[in-house]
Amino acid sequence: MTEAAEQRKVTIPDFVTVRELAELMEASPIDVIKELMANGIMASINQQVDYETAAIVAAEMGFEPQPEAAVEVAVEAKPEEMQAWRRFYKDEKLEDMVDRPPVVTVLGHVDHGKTSLLDRIRHQNVQAGEAGGITQHIGAYQVEHEGRIITFLDTPGHEAFTAMRARGAQGADIAVLVVAADDGVMPQTREAYNHATAAGVPIVVALNKMDRAQARPEAVKQQLADLGLVPDEWGGSTLVVPVSARTGEGIDDLLEAILLVADETFIKANPKGKPAGTVLESEVERSRGVMATLLVQNGTLKRGDVVLAGTAYGRIKAMFDEFGKQVKEAGPSTPVRVMGLNEAPPAGTLWETVANEKEARAIAAQRAEEAAAAVQARQPMTLEELYARFKAGETKELTLIIKADVQGSIEPIVQSLERLKVTEDEKELKVNIIASDIGDVSESDVMLASASDAIIIGFNVGVDNAARRRADSEGVEIRTYDVIYKLIEDVEAALEGLLEPVYEDRVIGTAEVRQVFNIPRVGKVAGSYMREGEARRDAQARIIRAHKVIHKGKVASLKRFQEDVREVRTGFEFGLNVEGFTDFQEGDIVQFTVRERVS
Repeated sequence: MTEAAEQRKVTIPDFVTVRELAELMEASPIDVIKELMANGIMASINQQVDYETAAIVAAEMGFEPQPEAAVEVAVEAKPEEMQAWRRFYKDEKLEDMVDRPPVVTVLGHVDHGKTSLLDRIRHQNVQAGEAGGITQHIGAYQVEHEGRIITFLDTPGHEAFTAMRARGAQGADIAVLVVAADDGVMPQTREAYNHATAAGVPIVVALNKMDRAQARPEAVKQQLADLGLVPDEWGGSTLVVPVSARTGEGIDDLLEAILLVADETFIKANPKGKPAGTVLESEVERSRGVMATLLVQNGTLKRGDVVLAGTAYGRIKAMFDEFGKQVKEAGPSTPVRVMGLNEAPPAGTLWETVANEKEARAIAAQRAEEAAAAVQARQPMTLEELYARFKAGETKELTLIIKADVQGSIEPIVQSLERLKVTEDEKELKVNIIASDIGDVSESDVMLASASDAIIIGFNVGVDNAARRRADSEGVEIRTYDVIYKLIEDVEAALEGLLEPVYEDRVIGTAEVRQVFNIPRVGKVAGSYMREGEARRDAQARIIRAHKVIHKGKVASLKRFQEDVREVRTGFEFGLNVEGFTDFQEGDIVQFTVRERVS
């Protein structure tokens, strides 16, 4: 085979976005979109297409498409680039792996029927297979369709889904996006879509409430197509299934669609491998102690195994299925409620089995020490730090979430940002926009950014209080602009390593000097009264006299009743000493400042 022929080959994964396909062929995304349109498929640059569709486009553009071996990708991927829960399979051999039931999560707008749909699916399964049986709430359950099992996570909502993904868990293989046929695509529908696509999870749309007279399925399908979910009947790759949670219409079709998507997705595990998975929920019961619901994602969990989940550990004394029946073992994709852990692990914690309780105790203790020693769980991604991370090999792209005031602002911003990239030492740093929408920055945007290590860019929008609090606690950077060129300029400078952080002094407190003391071997000390705010040992002090700053210096000491203190709050008297200054006078004003980075 000639070198030229070798270069014309392109390896394509099971699912790939239009942008990624263009990069694989070193072609323009516009050319790829045109080729898709020529084949009757309307797709946006961030929309996923399956292998078959991508292969047709590649062939039309002169390439020889080849499928990518999913296991080899999972095995060869660097651990830091791999979703944490997929590392369960990184040491498994392809020949040892078998198909496992798909794990499904349900997302969608409030009041569109997520819970009702789950209840209908569970009710029909109970009636069919467990006459008179009552399912226990264990965070997940399994249904059977045409002899095949599907596992549903029954904690609907993209917030829960993303909270798990932020811990590296995710757990779900397929997302069912519930959209009401009489209401259409709503803000939370778009948010759920963004969260699922950011996680790389294939989507099946359940068009609910088809029994209502106001249902307008064709109009809703157009809205879905505009969102990026083009129905398969329109030449797209998204299965859109009409259903009614109230009457049961279309439930079997929905389950069939889920299995069809599962067949096209790599969903395998090694039942004989090391047991590992995700904690779905946990609680402490008065009679039985800690009860945790574990989703098995690899291996087979057995009663008597020693489980380690974060800092929680213990030998499994008993396991229960969704019907409350005791079971001795649970294979891949099976949820079980277990008894025997020493504490309740948080939902989304990854668990694994270890050899014995002694080893589990030692690892848990080490993890607890590491958690206590870490002042910050993670360093937030900021525009200023991006280039340094790129140079250190810690990142290959700048992940962004764009929020703007109107749709007309989003398109030029996204198009301008997606053209930006920097190449250095044969490494490329580029922009990856995982979501773009209109409206103020919300708490949901911050959760998505936290889970995806993204920065939120706002144009002519506000940030609600809940989002601001969440961003502070999660370490998410939010930058807002009112001039497009300044926004583009900052991102470009960040990619090139030219964006320097901007700092300013913030006044944290103001005091008044009421009496000056001359202390032997110390010098003059200002007896002061804290008017407002606080004084801190790590702060800078400005001495103001007659409305002029006469000195700036570091706080040398703060004293209360001869004792050194770290801070003094409003309404208290204290002694103050400032480095390089002793000429205090009664009536001087002292401002305490700290230096902070400006977003």
